Amino acid sequence: MTTRRTFLLCWLPVAGVALSGRLQAAPPADALDEHDAKAESLGYRHDASLVDKDKFPAYSPGQTCDTCQVFLGDGASEWGGCPIFPGKRVNAKGWCSAYQ
Repeated sequence: MTTRRTFLLCWLPVAGVALSGRLQAAPPADALDEHDAKAESLGYRHDASLVDKDKFPAYSPGQTCDTCQVFLGDGASEWGGCPIFPGKRVNAKGWCSAYQ
């Protein structure tokens, strides 16, 4: 017979993992859409590790928006401005081919 304690000890970690993906902060309303025409042409991705390395061979691991010379973030936030995409914010861990 399964006790309440056994049930919780078995399923609580599973529930935590399942919910962890839902608890991530949503992108800001002015976040750049990866499917924006200019973003697509420059290979922008919110997560630099997902860059198409065949299509954008200039990408090197470790290059992210927060290390780009034109990134306008404060260094502590997840999103920041970028003059390449005026009026939009890019993810600090993102990348595009305009990386400098």
